[in-house]
Amino acid sequence: MECNAGAIWDEQYLAYDFGDHPLNPVRLDLTVRMSRELGVLERLAITPPVAADESQLLTIHTADYIAAVRRASVDQTYEGFGLGTTDDPVFAGMYDAAALVAGGSVAAALRMWNGEVEHGVNIAGGLHHAMRDHASGFCIFNDAVLAIRALLDAGAAKVAYVDIDVHHGDGVQAAFYDDPRVMTISLHQDPRTLFPGTGMPTEIGAGDATGTSINVALPPGTDDAGWLRAFHAVVPGAVRAFAPDVLVSQCGCDTHHEDPLANLELTIDGQRAAIAAMHQLAHDVCGGKWVAFGGGGYGLIRCVPRTWTHLLAEASGLEIASDTPVPEAWTTYLRGRGVKSELPSRMGEGPLREVIPWAPGGEGWLDGAIGATRRAVFPLLGLDPDDPRD
Repeated sequence: MECNAGAIWDEQYLAYDFGDHPLNPVRLDLTVRMSRELGVLERLAITPPVAADESQLLTIHTADYIAAVRRASVDQTYEGFGLGTTDDPVFAGMYDAAALVAGGSVAAALRMWNGEVEHGVNIAGGLHHAMRDHASGFCIFNDAVLAIRALLDAGAAKVAYVDIDVHHGDGVQAAFYDDPRVMTISLHQDPRTLFPGTGMPTEIGAGDATGTSINVALPPGTDDAGWLRAFHAVVPGAVRAFAPDVLVSQCGCDTHHEDPLANLELTIDGQRAAIAAMHQLAHDVCGGKWVAFGGGGYGLIRCVPRTWTHLLAEASGLEIASDTPVPEAWTTYLRGRGVKSELPSRMGEGPLREVIPWAPGGEGWLDGAIGATRRAVFPLLGLDPDDPRD
C-alpha cells in the first residue's frame, strides 16, 4: 500500500557513540546510505530532530538522574546512576546526543499525530532499557517512553507499544505498568537466558492496568517460523481487543541469527515479515497511525542496514524483494573503508519457511511459552486463551 511516511534523521545522531562498544552508530550511517541508494529516502519526508529539553525529560526521568547525565558528559570518569559501566560508558557530549535521539522520537510521533505524515520513523530511537532514575543496556534517555507520553499529552486516549527486540522492553513496561492507557507487548528471548532478566508472562500490569503488560518469552534458537507463530498468536488479538489510537513499534533487529549478543535465529526476511505485520495492524486497528523506532541490532554491516532499510521502505509502502541486489555503491563504500569481511549480496535471505499457526495443546518450549502468555492475559482482555481465532 502507498503510504505518506516521514523519517527523522540527521548525521548528528552519529554522536551517540560509546566508542569501542557493540552499539556502534555506523549501523545508522550504513542504513541511510543503503536506503538512499535503493531510492527509499526519496519516498520519505525527512526532517531533522530537535533535542528534547529538560522540561520534557523531567516527565520521564528524575532531576537527579538528568543532572548526572549532564555531569558525565563533561567528566568522563563519572560513575553512578548506571553510568560509567561497561554497558553505558560515559562520553563527551552524551547528554546532548541522548537528548537529540529522544527529541527525534517525539518529533516522529507528533508529526504523525498532527497529520503531517501517516507514519513516523526514527531509526536512532528505541532505547527501551533506560529507567526513570538510571541508565541501562546501552540506553541513556528512554525515547520510546517520552514519545508515548507526548502522544498521550497530545490527545491519544490509548497507545499500544509492540517491542520485537530480542531483549525485553523493560524500561517502557516499567514506565506504564500501572497506566491503563498504554498496552506494552514484548516478544523477546526468554529472560532466564538473556539480559535484562525480566519479561515473563506473569508480568501483566498492576491496578487498573492489569492485563495491559504482555510478555512472550521465546526459547533460544527460535527461528522465523516459530517467532512469527508466536507473534500472530498474541499480538493482533491483544491489540484489537485494546483498540488503541496509535501503534508504536520498537523494531530492534538483534533477533537475527548472526547477532553476537543473543540467541534467536531469525533471518532478514523474518524480520521484514514482522515489520510488515505491524504496519498492516496499524492500518487495521489504528487508522494507519504508526510510529516506528529502531532499537537493538549488533550485526552492524550484514543485518541492521538491510532490516532497517526494509523498515523505512515498508513505512513508505514500498516492498523490496528478498532477491533485490544490495546496491553496488554501498558495497564499494564499505570496501573503500577497508572492510574485508563478507558483505551481503541480496536484500534478504529467503525464502521464508511456512508459518504454522498456533493451536492449543502444542508441545515444546515455544508453544508452551505462547500458551502461558495467552493464559495470563487473554481472559483479562475478554479473549479466549484456547481459541486460536482470538
